[in-house]
Amino acid sequence: MPPHRSKSEKNDGLAKHLRRDPYEVLGVSRNSTDQEIKSAYRKMALKYHPDKNGNDPIAADMFKEVTFSHNILSDPDKRRQYDTVGFEAVEADNQEMELDLSSLGAVNTMFAALFSKLGVPIKTTVSATVLEEALKGAVTIRPLLLGQPISRKVEKQCAHFYSVAITEEEARDGFVCRVQSSDKSKFKLLYFDLEETGGLSLALQEDSSKTGKVTSAGMYFLGFPVYCLDQTGNSVSAAKDPDAAFFKKLDGFQPCEITELKPGTHVFAVYGDNFFKSVSYTIEAICAAPFIEEKENLRAVEAEILSKRAELSKFETEYREVLAQFTGMTSRYTKEMREIDELLKQRNELHASYTTIPLIKRSSSRNKSKADSKAVKEDSEEDSLQSG
Repeated sequence: MPPHRSKSEKNDGLAKHLRRDPYEVLGVSRNSTDQEIKSAYRKMALKYHPDKNGNDPIAADMFKEVTFSHNILSDPDKRRQYDTVGFEAVEADNQEMELDLSSLGAVNTMFAALFSKLGVPIKTTVSATVLEEALKGAVTIRPLLLGQPISRKVEKQCAHFYSVAITEEEARDGFVCRVQSSDKSKFKLLYFDLEETGGLSLALQEDSSKTGKVTSAGMYFLGFPVYCLDQTGNSVSAAKDPDAAFFKKLDGFQPCEITELKPGTHVFAVYGDNFFKSVSYTIEAICAAPFIEEKENLRAVEAEILSKRAELSKFETEYREVLAQFTGMTSRYTKEMREIDELLKQRNELHASYTTIPLIKRSSSRNKSKADSKAVKEDSEEDSLQSG
């Protein structure tokens, strides 16, 4: 008779059985790039976000499904496991969620800020309100001229939009958009596609990172594929398993979605990603024409990183085999050393017994020797009398 299952267990089993393929949910192919997956996720998450759909249970379920699918496909290791085994390789309970801070209450925001301060990585996403306003074309866009930086302050969970006009010659040369915050605030640098409706849809996103005495983020449009490195969560895994973290270090090295820069207008935004305070920043668009040597060096270094990423996969197999042998030999070494020490200890104890025998034991041994001598003497005398 099969064991009884509770209603919740039955529902969980049914939910797992009805799960759709993450690629199907996001509407992407199995060979999609990391940026293509991110772009598809953002569009669908915005469509089904609870802020836009009130208490619609169908939209809420879709939002959960879209988020769950993205959490699998956005992690190189989980994506590889899913492609190989399926859902059994991925634990739903362990999926990380991206937090929209604008939709959290004050108490939850405080807890998130506390955990972030303690070193726990908190994934945050751009506010659905900002994305919706951009999609409707209801945002103010300021012009950003090449080589002329702008310094401003953006409120938390808000965004400042900028447009950069690029000529054909400048498109061939390439350009870089970079943002810095001297007070080390958290922010996101965003890039938007222009929709036919006149609205803007989020296409690229770079989180700020500490660089010396500032936090910074940059997007590079240089006429050849440029890669970005996402190490979200790697610090946590490094604490749990340093070896695994090392071999996964370059898994997040993925090509950006935009590889060809076309002349025309390009829209960027700086999003305030702090928990409570505003973000002071400086944004600048730089023409890449004077940086010919740097461009070639970047191309060469990124090619080496790609080569090193391929080498790491092979090296990990060799390392694990040698490590297993080393661990076995180390265990054997410890075992042999323990057994040798025990034998030497027994030998020393036996040697010491000859010099540390109790007095009574030594006296009895002496008396026994005398008795044996007397018996031998008496036997000898008796033999002499008989012969006489």
